[in-house]
Amino acid sequence: MRTDTDFAKQLSRYLSEYLPYERNVSPNTILSYRNAFVQYIEFMRDKKGIKVEKLRLENFTKDNVLCFLNHLTDEKHCSAKTRNQRLAVMKSFSTWLQYVEVGRMELWQKIRSIPAMRDMERKLNYLPLEGVKLLLEQPDANTPKGQRHLAILALMYETGMRVQELADLTVDSVRLDVEPYTIRIVGKGRKTRIVPLFKSIVDILRIYLKSEQHVLKSASIQHPLFYNTRGERLTRAGITYILKTYSDLARKKNKEIIPGRISCHMLRHSKAMHLLQAGVNLVYIRDLLGHVSIETTEIYARTDSNAKRKALEKVSLTITSNDANKAQWEGNVSLLQWLKGYGK
Repeated sequence: MRTDTDFAKQLSRYLSEYLPYERNVSPNTILSYRNAFVQYIEFMRDKKGIKVEKLRLENFTKDNVLCFLNHLTDEKHCSAKTRNQRLAVMKSFSTWLQYVEVGRMELWQKIRSIPAMRDMERKLNYLPLEGVKLLLEQPDANTPKGQRHLAILALMYETGMRVQELADLTVDSVRLDVEPYTIRIVGKGRKTRIVPLFKSIVDILRIYLKSEQHVLKSASIQHPLFYNTRGERLTRAGITYILKTYSDLARKKNKEIIPGRISCHMLRHSKAMHLLQAGVNLVYIRDLLGHVSIETTEIYARTDSNAKRKALEKVSLTITSNDANKAQWEGNVSLLQWLKGYGK
């Protein structure tokens, strides 16, 4: 007769009770956490010689977690970002264990003290505006299929939403009957944000909805806005395939502005960079993308070398003008923020 270990019991409670019911975490996030622990358990089995049925909480230590993280980077060749994501999962579990396994508080706090790895090679890839325009010219807007694919690609770019957020859209997510036109997006942690829609994308969506009214008109308001031939919600893989199809076509026409590999997240990066280059405040970009912290959004400012150049140019003009003075320069908070981010 099999008896579950304390590790198995607590991990099961964490994934099936705490995350979905106490934290209201989305199914996709829970799946990601689960996959992280699958990797950890396989590591403990293959590298530490501890079988799954023998794995106990006493084996969940700072040293073993560090070995697991090093295994990811050194042997699996995972990026610093992937390593840090796995570490975040281990820390989250440790935080929860502090409340349910109080007697081992020191053990859990040691795991929580593991620092994240600095990603020295982090680089944002994005399309130039001309590249986005060329991409959106590829679907045949005269056919229902092309209208559907154009709506998917244009909406993903125009709103900067994540691919899963797009897949999760339902019929009642969009409001096109009265102004202001908006779309309701459910993001990470099930946080909802309302994003405005402008005429160009509204026209594209209306054409798509009209071509699909034979299905959507009688469908439930919770019916997927974008669906496959079986009427089911599009998957992330399905949306990625659509993007790849049209990016391949666009690349044949101009490979200089269409890179060899385009991801759905690259469209999100592209929208953010284009807004930044147009002078849109980082706070508004943060709200559009659904970032919790402005620090996450600031990476776009650090990436845009042209914006850095313009910021330094402003400083140069200020200190060489006749009426320039120290107080005016120091009072320009926005400029100081740009300079603090320079070179990072």
